Amino acid sequence: MKRSSRAVNLESEHPWKNMTNEQLLQSAGLMKMDFETGKIGMNLAGLLLLGRDDVIHSVCPQYKTDALLRRVNLDRYDDRAIIDTNLIESFDLLMQFVKKHLNDKFYLEEVQRVNLRDKIAREIISNILMHREFSSAYVSKLVIEKDKMYTENPCKATMQMRLSPEHFTPVSKNPTIAKFFTNIGYADELGSGTRNLFKYTFLYSGQEPEMLEDEIFKTTVPLDDNYSADYGTPLYQSSVAGENAQKSSGDVNVSHNQQLIINAIRKNAEITQIELAGQLSLSRRTIQSNLKDLQERNLIERIGSKKDGRWIVK
Repeated sequence: MKRSSRAVNLESEHPWKNMTNEQLLQSAGLMKMDFETGKIGMNLAGLLLLGRDDVIHSVCPQYKTDALLRRVNLDRYDDRAIIDTNLIESFDLLMQFVKKHLNDKFYLEEVQRVNLRDKIAREIISNILMHREFSSAYVSKLVIEKDKMYTENPCKATMQMRLSPEHFTPVSKNPTIAKFFTNIGYADELGSGTRNLFKYTFLYSGQEPEMLEDEIFKTTVPLDDNYSADYGTPLYQSSVAGENAQKSSGDVNVSHNQQLIINAIRKNAEITQIELAGQLSLSRRTIQSNLKDLQERNLIERIGSKKDGRWIVK
């Protein structure tokens, strides 16, 4: 068995930490019995996760991921990596490709530095590796262009629709692989990845991602090199000075969450409280409280009804 060094890089208290190869495979559900011969061996999920490249190519010759950079040469590519190794090493190689070609924008979440690029990459890469249909001859893709990054992978679609944090039912296409990714920290519990992707994409580019489930599952992340969620804020400046502050908008102080709300309203004047809560991963009560405060200080105004109205930033 080819066992990736990253695959066993677990927390000290994790039960897999001190297991032998065979014990780990059995615990993770990666071994099964052939009832005709009575022999126990690695199943397809185990092979794809940890197997040798030559064995994977023999059993699943159509499996590979094509990573492309298209910014100058749009007809062909500026950089390319064809990745056809096991899923654990594929994850690392795809992460390296994204890190090579996308900016690592500065962002503070409260007082903690958050790598937005890596957060986004982790979600879309784990998705195309965990939930792809491995029997399909369609080649999965990760493509970086000037104004967007997108992934495509074959999928056993349970529905045909555009997904959002509020309107989707999470279904694991390959539950054994997904469980293994969760255990080693490459993914979170089912459903939270979509919420994280919407949250961190909005902070990274000021726009929402798009997820379309069909026979080919496509995720599109907008890119904007000129956008920064917290550039110039006192919170941003306090990372250098070592003190906490509120964000300043003109002569009026607004909190970090309020500035995110204002940014979202500028992008979409008709955005609802529920949509704001989903985009920013804040509770609806927090959204309502901040909207009320911004209105009382005459920083924003609501025109029209709650259902059909729109916001104005002053």
